[in-house]
Amino acid sequence: SILDPSDTSIDRMTCPPINVTRYGHLRGPPASPGLQNEQQFLFALNLRQCVDLLPRLMGSLLEAMRFLGPRHCALSIVEGNSDDGTLEVLRMLEEELRSMGVDYWLTTSSLDPSKGERIKRLALLRQLAVEPLVKGNTHWLRPTTLSPGGLPASRLSPDATVLFINDVAACAEDLLELAHQRRAQSADMVCAMDWSHPGDGLDDDNLPFFYDVWVARAINGDLFFDIPAETGGWEKGQDLFFNEPVARQRMAAGVPFQVFACWNGATAFAAEPLASGDVSFRWPAKDECFQGEPQLFCKDLWWKGYEKIAVVPSVNLEYTDAKGRQTKRQKGYVSEFTGADLGEKIGRWNGPPDMVKCMPGFSDQSWLPWNETLV
Repeated sequence: SILDPSDTSIDRMTCPPINVTRYGHLRGPPASPGLQNEQQFLFALNLRQCVDLLPRLMGSLLEAMRFLGPRHCALSIVEGNSDDGTLEVLRMLEEELRSMGVDYWLTTSSLDPSKGERIKRLALLRQLAVEPLVKGNTHWLRPTTLSPGGLPASRLSPDATVLFINDVAACAEDLLELAHQRRAQSADMVCAMDWSHPGDGLDDDNLPFFYDVWVARAINGDLFFDIPAETGGWEKGQDLFFNEPVARQRMAAGVPFQVFACWNGATAFAAEPLASGDVSFRWPAKDECFQGEPQLFCKDLWWKGYEKIAVVPSVNLEYTDAKGRQTKRQKGYVSEFTGADLGEKIGRWNGPPDMVKCMPGFSDQSWLPWNETLV
């Protein structure tokens, strides 16, 4: 089922075919005997206890890599001691990925973020997933000097993209749209929108809430929606970008907009800051606002001069297959937004906000300089 996009033997979220016209520019040239492959894409994932999601998630990944050109893709997965068959399925994919020509690293880790020092452990796991890129500096690390097809070891494209994907129900077009917008916007990083549905109701009246509100910050430094510190509740969660009119307008139109920080279930960012050692996944320094490792990653990108960070609101994700279907019904598929490129381009990129909301907990909020502890 994972290997064939048209296979319906396992029930999974339905996905549209890939728009060749829109995404064709992302494809690498076909492999040529004796020539070094140029790696364009590293897909990075941390996965644990998500076997039910794998037919959709991994099926979409393989479909995207086949489209992009497998020899221009690498896949790095860190699996976290699952006991539901997740690791076994990922191991079973190895032969197919190798035969396709994809560089595939499958690593296991006993780090459990639920057992204390959550942000530190999450940062270490994310860094482990991009280790093939970091250790290789400007080359992928390979188990041998020749690929399965006998080609010389691959080199990293100067404009290579990392697609870091959470355990979400995603279509191939979701992943390709992120890669497309990173290139089309000349962005350093772009993110999806991820959602969470309260309760188990699968009807369309069960409205989702934007999920990654603890991490994400609008370009004005504020949350994507207001969380009153007195209640710490999400009662205002349907009022997105309540004080950021440009983002609100572009969100409604389904076109990208600039933000200060995001992750939102899936992201595509330039490989160069990691490969060069400029930026890595880390946890808060002493006396630094307590925040998630994705927010710190964005903060460090800004500090190093990578200032073009945006959200792509046509990519809408949830964390189970059933809720993924619900989200696509409510928010739409990417292909429903991309009939025309009217107004897609972000015309003007702003500098960082002077102040960013620090929120260690929903009831613990303050404003601090965006670059606090870095200067």
